[in-house]
Amino acid sequence: MTKQMLTAMASAIALVAAVPAIAQQGGSTVTNATTQGPILSFSVSEEVRSRPDQATVGAGVTTTAPTAVAAMRANAAAMDKLIAAAKARGIKAEDIQTSGINLSPQYDYNNQGNGQPPRFIGYQVSNTVRATTAKIDDIGPLLDALVAAGGTNIEGPWLGMKDADAQLVGARGAAIKAAEAKAADYARLAGFRSAELVSIGEGSFGGPQPPMPMVRLQAMDAAKSTPVEPGQVANTLTLSFQYRLVR
Repeated sequence: MTKQMLTAMASAIALVAAVPAIAQQGGSTVTNATTQGPILSFSVSEEVRSRPDQATVGAGVTTTAPTAVAAMRANAAAMDKLIAAAKARGIKAEDIQTSGINLSPQYDYNNQGNGQPPRFIGYQVSNTVRATTAKIDDIGPLLDALVAAGGTNIEGPWLGMKDADAQLVGARGAAIKAAEAKAADYARLAGFRSAELVSIGEGSFGGPQPPMPMVRLQAMDAAKSTPVEPGQVANTLTLSFQYRLVR
């Protein structure tokens, strides 16, 4: 091995040794991937909570008839009344969408214990639509109107923001300031002069929201509507950062 090769190996070892070893902590990592300085990687999340400005409810009907055609026709007539009730509450046609239609044969299995085959009793059709409204205070009366029109399957409401990204504008600035402070702290603790920003990546989502139980409707005074409390929904912004630690 030549003297030049030994000198080069010694220089490389000295360069690696000059980079402090920093353990992973809180989702942050430091690597010595570049000769300009180690890279610090971490993410910062900011949550914004606000009153929802739109809601979606699901409503449907289930019908049974001796034949598939009769069951579908009966269901269609019932769904026409349901959709008309939603429109009467101010829901636009473009905000009403069919979410599922199911047709299935129905059997009576009570005689199976006697060795008899199941008895065919007809066909059942279930049809569900989802309606979206910006009238948060009208959710309860809307649900009551759908039930009064014949709705038997009620789902939701699902509460959210029409423009969730607009709620996160201020959160970006807060996340960047928090990242700058965190990077500066790492640089100080590791014996470096400062930290230079290398890259930023963004990911955001509305939620997560807890699953909404099916609305339980009971007989009540005609003057009292189903109570629905909108509360607040959470939108979370997550930014990923890379900083180079500088001597």
